[in-house]
Order: sequence, then C-alpha cells, then structure tokens
Amino acid sequence: MSGIQEILLIAVIVLGIIFLPRVLPRQGGDRPLRPGGRFSRRMRIGIAASLVYPALAAACLQPWRRDPILFLYAGLGPVALGWLLNWVLAGFRKR
Repeated sequence: MSGIQEILLIAVIVLGIIFLPRVLPRQGGDRPLRPGGRFSRRMRIGIAASLVYPALAAACLQPWRRDPILFLYAGLGPVALGWLLNWVLAGFRKR
C-alpha cells in the first residue's frame, strides 16, 4: 500500500506548488488575487476531477504491482493534458 501513498503525496505536493502561490496574498499588496477569494465552479470541478481521476486510475491499474509507466500515461497524463489545455485556452481568452 505504500506505493499509492507515495503517488498521492507527490500529487498533493505538485498541486500545492501550483495553487498555493495563487491562494496566498502577495507580500506588498492587501488586495486578494481574485475578487472574493473564491474558486469558480469550473475550477472546483477541475480540481476535484484532478484528484479523483488519478486515484481511480491508481486503484484500477495498481502501478505499485504492475507497470508504472502505464499509470503515468493513463492516470496522470490526461490530468496534465487537461490543465495544460486550460492554461493555453485561458491565455487565448485574455487577448
């Protein structure tokens, strides 16, 4: 069981590195990064899906017993691709 715990710990660390700077206020300013400081419904769904999908994929594929590369492609790959597409589309929307 330690394999799944290690994978989930790495996922939590990566998500913390990505989202923690956005949640914490900046040193020089008193204003929050978002008005109200809340996540949109779409962002909440994305975060929940990013946590649930790899956990389900890990439970089904069991990368600690079998091929971990398959888990990277089928479990973490779609999540990374989804956030990458979201980031790219957000950049196009800002222009």
